[in-house]
Amino acid sequence: MAYSNGNLALQPKRKPEDRAVVRERKKIVVKRKSLPVQEKLLYLFTVAVCVIVAGVIIFRYAQIYKMNWEIKQLTNQYQELAVETKELRKQVEMLADPERIREQALAQGMVEADQAGIPVKPDSESETAASAE
Repeated sequence: MAYSNGNLALQPKRKPEDRAVVRERKKIVVKRKSLPVQEKLLYLFTVAVCVIVAGVIIFRYAQIYKMNWEIKQLTNQYQELAVETKELRKQVEMLADPERIREQALAQGMVEADQAGIPVKPDSESETAASAE
């Protein structure tokens, strides 16, 4: 190969017949048909049914959660009332003690009765009346 005009190599000249043949290709475009209306409606109905079923399931879970919350609240309320009931029963037992009732009655000015139901004057009054005479 010969050099000319510097260091650029010259390609050998080709004959016009040697040129690459350019072929035009036809591209086949496949156009898809759109879905028929019945199939579209079937898909829409299927999606609607799935959404409704999911909604019902979620709604039921929400109801179950609400019931569990109410049960927990009632259990707490029951426990509080049970504790309060125990305290009130202790108070009833303390206030119903016969000795305490007798002391309260004497403190309020009541007198004791004998077996026949006749009131007996307390000893302190009979002693003061006897000493006054």
